[in-house]
Amino acid sequence: MARDYYGILGVDRSASDAEIKKAYRSLARKYHPDVNGTEEAATKFREISIAQEVLLDPEKRRIVDMGGDPLEQAAAPGGGFGGFGGGLGDIFEAFFGAAAGGRGPRSRVQPGNDALLRTTITLGEAYSGVKKDITVDTAVLCDHCSGTGSESKAKPVPCASCQGTGEIQEMQRSFLGNVMTSRPCPTCQGFGERITDPCHKCGGDGRMRARRDLVVNVPAGINDGMRIRMAGQGEVGAGGGPAGDLYVEVSMEPHPVFRRDGDDLHMTLTVPMVDAALGTDIEVEALSGEQLTVHVAPGSQPSDQIHLPGAGMPKLRADGTGDVIAHVEVTVPKDLDSESRKLLEQLRTHREETSEVRLAAAEQENLFSRLRNRFRR
Repeated sequence: MARDYYGILGVDRSASDAEIKKAYRSLARKYHPDVNGTEEAATKFREISIAQEVLLDPEKRRIVDMGGDPLEQAAAPGGGFGGFGGGLGDIFEAFFGAAAGGRGPRSRVQPGNDALLRTTITLGEAYSGVKKDITVDTAVLCDHCSGTGSESKAKPVPCASCQGTGEIQEMQRSFLGNVMTSRPCPTCQGFGERITDPCHKCGGDGRMRARRDLVVNVPAGINDGMRIRMAGQGEVGAGGGPAGDLYVEVSMEPHPVFRRDGDDLHMTLTVPMVDAALGTDIEVEALSGEQLTVHVAPGSQPSDQIHLPGAGMPKLRADGTGDVIAHVEVTVPKDLDSESRKLLEQLRTHREETSEVRLAAAEQENLFSRLRNRFRR
């Protein structure tokens, strides 16, 4: 059966936090290791310390009040050779399908599982932050029995078949001789107690399936694939146990203009050859709704980059913003009318420029120069 935390401290089940603390201080003065050095006192001091911790935690105390033990799963066995945990009882369990020694009843009240949902947002919503409506199909606390599992909300009674131990012991013959084995009690499913009048709505489980509408706050600056944690919004546990958490994973829709890289936004400018040579200004609408003016300097070359500091994405839960980086793509006209061809021929004659093969050493130096200038920005 679950530990009697109220009895350990000697307080009523209706005791306030102040009364619990007062009872703990009174017992601590008697059993503290600095006052009483016996092993019995040390054990008692650990018990009252744990009892105070449990009863001052609202969620753990709710589990205690419902007949469960919130710390029952805290000391699960682990490790050991071959996965047996090193205990002889675990080895017998592997042979005979049940523990050779009693492990006691398991708590009816269990913590709930976490849940995962996905939602899609636009880049503009990621820029400004947004509240998204989501629908969750999950296990919730039974509203008829308030999680007790009982139609009358009565407390479970000890199981008559196993006398509250949660296990049935049987003698089995084996090559080792007669071996006493134990298995979960089929009458109470190992809980050591029974609900005599199961709730008609949840069947005694203390929870039921339902759809809930929630609002998730998506913070400004969130990126694709990130998850938002909503504490206590996951599945309610069996027996009305504490709910798990809900995680909402964000997926980002592609933007027609901008491509995101961290906190920076990239875009491509298609610039005609003449505008690249003479320079021009291009207007673009930022995610903030404001108009950005991108100045293409005279003589801009293909693959040039134009930085607009502070026009990018806000940093997630931090000060500052990224940049907008415009990539210049110079277009050369393919179909020229006679007038355009004549003007370009006049320009070529005037410029006296000729095509040439660039030497490999010069090309390498030019590449290093472009990289060096890029990192200096």
